[in-house]
Amino acid sequence: MKNVLFVCLLFIVKSTFANVPSIDRVRSLYEKSVEDESSCKELINILSPYNEKNNPLYAGYRASAVMMMAKHVFNPFSKMSYFNKGKKLLENAINMDENNLELRFLRFNAQTHVPSFLGYDDNINEDKKFLEREFPKINDIKLKQYLAFYLEKSKYISPEKKAELQL
Repeated sequence: MKNVLFVCLLFIVKSTFANVPSIDRVRSLYEKSVEDESSCKELINILSPYNEKNNPLYAGYRASAVMMMAKHVFNPFSKMSYFNKGKKLLENAINMDENNLELRFLRFNAQTHVPSFLGYDDNINEDKKFLEREFPKINDIKLKQYLAFYLEKSKYISPEKKAELQL
């Protein structure tokens, strides 16, 4: 009886986590989502089970994809709807895990790329300082390379700071 119970429990746990997308896949789709609507939709779809409570990081990527959908629609009301929904979702994710470097990067990246008339730029300097302070502490090589790719291009980080961070 114990063996049957163990097998059932193992099956439940395995099926619960079997479809969790890898962070590499999520990051890749995020990069493609800027230009490719289908990648954006796929990212939203595969991350739909996640929210700020069960996985703040994946919820942040989903929020960013929702915001990016504004680039892929024509109707101004739809654009604003996607943007506002994504912004709210991203802020919720950050509120649940405010020291998560990758979440703060997602907000920094969004705020430095959206048009200024949207008024979503309150945290640029705060997030920039956070990223500059925490970037050297990253031990995950893939994450460091991933963030370096974006930070090196940022006009918000000085050339001196880029050199210091070895970007």
